[in-house]
Amino acid sequence: QVQLVQSGGGLVQAGGSLRLSCSASGNFLTINTMGWFRQAPGKQRELVATITSGGLTNYADSVKGRFTISRDNSKKTQYLQMNNLKPEDTAVYYCNTEITNLRMSKIKYWGQGTQVTVSS
Repeated sequence: QVQLVQSGGGLVQAGGSLRLSCSASGNFLTINTMGWFRQAPGKQRELVATITSGGLTNYADSVKGRFTISRDNSKKTQYLQMNNLKPEDTAVYYCNTEITNLRMSKIKYWGQGTQVTVSS
């Protein structure tokens, strides 16, 4: 069984920084694209950033220049460094990872979510 476990998050003042981590565990062949999504109260879940297995990154316009997604394949972990945080970044953040399992099927998994609250 594949699991994604998130860490990080919390409460920070506007302008501050936080780093989220998401580690994969279980039996699988490869980790493919990794990403972060967020969901604010009363809003739909939205894409924040993605990173491919080759290191290509993509960001939502709202976080470009402030957030950085990265991955450490040896640790099966992805990170989201969030700088210059704004109150509108307040949301529950979820990691999402596509994995190729032992049957060569590609399946996407979600982390448990972690709250990020930015006070003004």
